[in-house]
Amino acid sequence: MNKITRILSIVVTCLVVGYFSGIVTRSAITTWYPTLIKPSFNPPNWVFAPVWSMLYIMMGLAAGLVWNRIDSEKEAVKKALLFFAIQLALNALWSYLFFGLKNPMLAGLEIIILWLMIYETYIQFAKINKISGYLFIPYLLWVSFATVLNASIWWLNR
Repeated sequence: MNKITRILSIVVTCLVVGYFSGIVTRSAITTWYPTLIKPSFNPPNWVFAPVWSMLYIMMGLAAGLVWNRIDSEKEAVKKALLFFAIQLALNALWSYLFFGLKNPMLAGLEIIILWLMIYETYIQFAKINKISGYLFIPYLLWVSFATVLNASIWWLNR
């Protein structure tokens, strides 16, 4: 597989995960989510889709750039992509826990694990390809914000 195909395949994979996460989210956004008490810093609903779309593209690009180093750094790349796969699965799981199960407390516990996996992925990616590390910083920052938002929503609605 050539380098461009690797990058595109992971970007598409990330966008597909985001799409399916959005399916879980969609109905709760119009029914359950509006009934919650939210903190003053909660962004308007329209912000989330474009932000997540950009983050999925950036994380896919980062993973693709790392994957392109498979021939020269096989073990490091395999390790980094394992962390990437774990964090991507946890990313999808969060949507199910928060919006599907409507359980901000459980989602809040899970997002802490997600944040740790994103951080470890960032560390592993940066060792292999500095640009990949840089591409993960906005994702890490957004999930940091999402963690505070999740905890605030749980606290206000407990």
